[in-house]
Amino acid sequence: MTEQTRVAAGSERRNRSTLIRLVVSAFLMFGFGYALVPFYEKLCQVLDVNNLNKQDNTLPLNTQIDRSRNVTVEFDANLHKLPWNFKPVTGSLVVHPGEVVTVEYEVSNTRENAVTGQAIPSYTPSAAMQYFQKLDCFCFKQQTLAAGETRRMPIAFLVSPDLPKDINTITLSYTFFEVPGATAATTQDGRTGG
Repeated sequence: MTEQTRVAAGSERRNRSTLIRLVVSAFLMFGFGYALVPFYEKLCQVLDVNNLNKQDNTLPLNTQIDRSRNVTVEFDANLHKLPWNFKPVTGSLVVHPGEVVTVEYEVSNTRENAVTGQAIPSYTPSAAMQYFQKLDCFCFKQQTLAAGETRRMPIAFLVSPDLPKDINTITLSYTFFEVPGATAATTQDGRTGG
């Protein structure tokens, strides 16, 4: 056996040994990561921390809802020089303060081209505004409707339990205004508001 052959054989053994160590290390790391999930769940259960399996049926779903009180919320829709049809799907709703409610407005573009509008809310009585909390609303951003497009747009809200007792009816009114120049910029990008 020549010196060169011995060096090549020694190098091959070291390479094979390194490969085996890498494969075993990768297998052990995978096994350790796999074993961590049940270990973590058991540790959380023992320490009663972040225990997702624990069921606590002693608390009501939402303690913030004042079920002893009803508030009527009326919905109104107006347009300001905008070629759309705009109306609430529901005219009014009776809610409990603290209860999360979702309603929809329907809007249609009657023009032959895309139009962008922005809805501005108003409240009656005006004192109710600070107690009317919108969680999601089409009024948060501009809306672009294609020619002839009809869309239903949701609003999720709650009336604060701190609403003064003498306010039993709130009117939420939206007025849609056209946003000049916004439609041209939107259609050039190829995107529409949602």
